[in-house]
Amino acid sequence: MSKKQKSILTKESLAFLKDYLNNPSPTGFEKEGQKLWLKYLTPYIDEHQVDAYGSVVGVINPKAPFKVVIEAHADEISWFVNYISPEGLIYVIRNGGSDQAIAPSMRVNIHTEKGTVKAVFGWPAIHTRLRSGDGKEPQPKVENIFLDCGARSRKEVEDLGIHVGCVCTFDDGFEELSYDYFICRAIDNRIGGFMIAEVARLLKEKKQQLPFGLYIVNAVQEEVGLRGAEMIAKRIKPDVAIITDVTHDTTTPMINKNIEGEIKCGGGPSITYGPAVHNILRELIIKTAKKNDIPHQLHAVSRSTGTDTDAFAYSNDGTPSALISLPLRYMHTTVEMVKRDDVENTIQLIYQTLLQITPKTNFKYL
Repeated sequence: MSKKQKSILTKESLAFLKDYLNNPSPTGFEKEGQKLWLKYLTPYIDEHQVDAYGSVVGVINPKAPFKVVIEAHADEISWFVNYISPEGLIYVIRNGGSDQAIAPSMRVNIHTEKGTVKAVFGWPAIHTRLRSGDGKEPQPKVENIFLDCGARSRKEVEDLGIHVGCVCTFDDGFEELSYDYFICRAIDNRIGGFMIAEVARLLKEKKQQLPFGLYIVNAVQEEVGLRGAEMIAKRIKPDVAIITDVTHDTTTPMINKNIEGEIKCGGGPSITYGPAVHNILRELIIKTAKKNDIPHQLHAVSRSTGTDTDAFAYSNDGTPSALISLPLRYMHTTVEMVKRDDVENTIQLIYQTLLQITPKTNFKYL
């Protein structure tokens, strides 16, 4: 947040953030989270759309011919029940980029038609684990991690409503740490949905009249290949798209800055350079950050951004698209961590950038 500026987050918006982060929204099963998001957004928009797979779009000025998108993705990584052993242990496969290394001893929720069933990722005690011939410790792999819900037979598991295809999410919820840090599972990227909703709130409260239609998009299924963004981009056919997602804080151990660049929590939103990122739109964002004294960082990607930016950029014969990322530590773990100032500065940067765009803005390279 700029030093000249008071906090833009209200008591109500922070309460929504907590509820939204705590609510499970695994890839392909985002419905309940989308309901929460749309309920919060509704006072600040004119209408909304929902597509067949659950991406939700809030629209301001729906009749305007020029269309601008601000977008985040709603889904979180998770696990699918894949096999139930005769002994009542549950083996899983990934739903998105779930990390087996962090699974042992974690608590999970198995989502069934009968309700939520509590379980844990079991892991044998250090005293008992079978070692290989060379004495090396066994490592967690997708094929050897398992859930224990207390059942001791396949029938007992099934009696709880658990079956192959049930989705499982980690249990860890929202907490605040010292020095204004938020932690939670699934900050990637429900924090993005929160930020674009806050942009809509600011536009409404400040009575800003935009000269274009604004489409506030919370897309599904990003974690399995940007699929929700692919679908909704074709539906909206925007003229401009600004995507927000999280990016890696590279200042923690075991990360090579020579390869990953240097991005840190507290340094402000990260603005990306890369083939899919439209040069004119990116420069407009950077100029806006400088003009408004919004701290920001720069990041480069070799090929794709790995975010919904790629889906929008290469849709509909090409859509000028840019990526504004929130620095985050410990991605795809249960303790994803972001700094409050960065959240507020990202909201401000998106908001201020929208005020610089008009239907006459020239996005042509030549």
